[in-house]
Amino acid sequence: MVLTPHIRTALLALTLLAVPATSVANAAQQPPDTATSTASTTAVATGLDDAAKKDIAMQLVSSAENSSLDWKAQYGYIEDIGDGRGYTAGIIGFCSGTGDMLDLVELYTERKPDNPLASYLPALRQVDGTDSHEGLDPGFTGAWEQAARDSVFKSAQDDERDRVYFNPAVARAKQDGLGTLGQFIYYDAIVMHGNGGDSTSFGSIRNRALAEARTPAQGGDEKEYLHAYLDARVWAMRQEEAHEDTSRVDTAQRVFLNKGNLNLDPPLDWKVYGDDFHIG
Repeated sequence: MVLTPHIRTALLALTLLAVPATSVANAAQQPPDTATSTASTTAVATGLDDAAKKDIAMQLVSSAENSSLDWKAQYGYIEDIGDGRGYTAGIIGFCSGTGDMLDLVELYTERKPDNPLASYLPALRQVDGTDSHEGLDPGFTGAWEQAARDSVFKSAQDDERDRVYFNPAVARAKQDGLGTLGQFIYYDAIVMHGNGGDSTSFGSIRNRALAEARTPAQGGDEKEYLHAYLDARVWAMRQEEAHEDTSRVDTAQRVFLNKGNLNLDPPLDWKVYGDDFHIG
């Protein structure tokens, strides 16, 4: 929902259980087990591109974007949330006013020309950069929901999420020497703010953080840098009325960081917009 623009582990053997929580857990991250026994099930640090950790990332984003951990139920989501970006839709908040929705529908139409959204391509090109619904209403939302039942469209959403948001965020975080939590922090920021050139974009947030702390790749402390990054992220969010609620940072990402859970290991407990969530 932005301007046009993370060693396999034993966790892979776990089944993720994601249900709304009734309270925030205070359990600290378990220290690494130094035992050399082959029977050890100690978790080794992973990146966000590990399949299990990527699924956690998607659940975390969905808790903030859709108030639900069931991110796979969001392919058909579409509404205008009044943030000046037109329609927001799909698993990552593709927007009719920021170009990423247009790119998605073009990819879908390239893969499957006869689809419910193809006829709206001229209108999507026309409204790009605005919050207008001209040429989209009244049928576009229904067409989106219809398309979301198509596996080709779901695959296109997955691929555009990775190309525009996930892969760039994870790559940049790895270059900065960040672990799984830091990779997620970058990912969530690029989802909301995009990778453009304005003062609240992902890159500008990173530059603001670099003015206060060094990345691990530069010899800095990871926790100190991530706190600086989150401070910069909160500043950026507060520049837009639609993003004034900073709980996705304050009572989610900052909670994991304060606990020292740099590997983003379950169990995870957090709040967004006052709602409690849990991944065990």
